Amino acid sequence: AAPALAGQDLDGKPVSLDGFRGQVVVLNVWGSWCGPCRAEADDLARLGESTRAQGVRFLGINTRDRDRAAAQSFVRAHGIGFPSLHDPDGELLLRFPPALLNPQTIPSTLVIDRRGRIAVSIGGAVTDEELGPLVARVAQEAS
Repeated sequence: AAPALAGQDLDGKPVSLDGFRGQVVVLNVWGSWCGPCRAEADDLARLGESTRAQGVRFLGINTRDRDRAAAQSFVRAHGIGFPSLHDPDGELLLRFPPALLNPQTIPSTLVIDRRGRIAVSIGGAVTDEELGPLVARVAQEAS
């Protein structure tokens, strides 16, 4: 099962993983300072929009960005329409088993099923061609 995650998004609004229960969640760990994060951001933004009707929601964890402004600029530049928890010290990342989410591997992406279980773990940058079929498979599972 995915650990409980809650905090503030990049605009200071409360957000929690529990708020997405019953939906497939793509959890992406990123930082504005991260080159591979920039490379995958447009694909994630596109996939987030195209899978919404299938009950898929995206949630980011922005890590190691002390300044929210840098992270907000990254989100605007890539047209990212999903919220991200602000986790400058990586505290949220440490709630996951390192075998599933290594805090040193940024970016990382998890796919969490409708029951809150981690179904897919990917370390490193991902494209929509790689992630799309995995998300579709988890979205097709009964809850």
